[in-house]
Amino acid sequence: MRKKTLNIGMVGYGFMGRTHSNAFAQAPHFFDLGYKPVLKTICARNAEKAQAFAEQWGYESSVTDWRKLIDDKSIDLIDIASPNDTHMEIAIAAAQAGKMVMCEKPLGRNAAESAKMTEAVERAGVPNMVWYNYRRVPAVTLAKQLIDEGRLGKIFHYRAKFLQDWTISKDLPQGGQGLWRLDVGVAGSGVTGDLLAHCIDTAMWLNGGISSVTGMTETFIKERHHNITGKTEKVGIDDASLFLSRFDNGSLGSFEATRYARGHKALYTLEINGEHASIFWDLHDLHRLQYFDHRDEGRTRGWRSVHITDGDHPYMNKWWVPGLQIGYEHTFIHQAADFIDGLTSGNHASPTFRDALATDLVTDAVLRSAASGQWENAKG
Repeated sequence: MRKKTLNIGMVGYGFMGRTHSNAFAQAPHFFDLGYKPVLKTICARNAEKAQAFAEQWGYESSVTDWRKLIDDKSIDLIDIASPNDTHMEIAIAAAQAGKMVMCEKPLGRNAAESAKMTEAVERAGVPNMVWYNYRRVPAVTLAKQLIDEGRLGKIFHYRAKFLQDWTISKDLPQGGQGLWRLDVGVAGSGVTGDLLAHCIDTAMWLNGGISSVTGMTETFIKERHHNITGKTEKVGIDDASLFLSRFDNGSLGSFEATRYARGHKALYTLEINGEHASIFWDLHDLHRLQYFDHRDEGRTRGWRSVHITDGDHPYMNKWWVPGLQIGYEHTFIHQAADFIDGLTSGNHASPTFRDALATDLVTDAVLRSAASGQWENAKG
């Protein structure tokens, strides 16, 4: 039987444009989906590069104005993989045109923008999702299952960190292609909205809402050359951000993110300590889940390393034989597949824009706390 098509208009051809395109291209080869995703049109500012991207990835056409995607009645889904300052205008216009919307994280540069975007998609009643892909690492999904089954018992502690080292050089400029994350006007914030947003989304998915936070941030290099203006300008983003939190379930959280941890390119770890058991996960060893259960017999009690490759592990029955692992790009394929499955079933997959708004409320609270030196409400 011929499947319905899902025509995709992609905005952005950078790192995330590639991961999203690959996700939609690969998903139907491994998942039985009710819709066939079609890479319809890629949109980017540089016409020559956009056309080259279209040819490489199999898009039918390319444009340089995202409004043409909105006006194209054949396009069903707008996927926003462009810098943060473009998210709100594109998402709202897409929703008002009745199109499905997917958006790279963070949803907005701040919670105020995210709230407007959430209101737009909910008012229009269009399916929506934000690409917080770490939920769909099979090991992290298994952690969610174990927590929901009550294996850990009452949760006491949640701790997460995301460490990088790519902005340490004082000669690194801010602004422009590839470096817009250092420009506060484009990014909205630094590691708080970029790296900690991932940690917070995963944390609230696994452990419930965060009620209050107290945080601190630091910008280690105060001025950088700006690629757009050609001038040396003040750096407005946070290079490092740490905060403590209280969860709705009474557990305590500690979070850290920095781009100044020499030797770490993308060290994202999380640990959860419960009454009966604990869980630890490391992005650098993403196919393993460390698990400790105090109820085990004392003589053999200890941390175990679960290799997530078997068919009864989340998502793994769609891939290779047991013992062979998958990687980073597969998390996006899983998310694309889940989104499309939600269209078929009517049970739309998360994280939705409203879920992502909750994350942005927390990141805003962290930044407020860093400025005020006080505990701040994380519910908005």
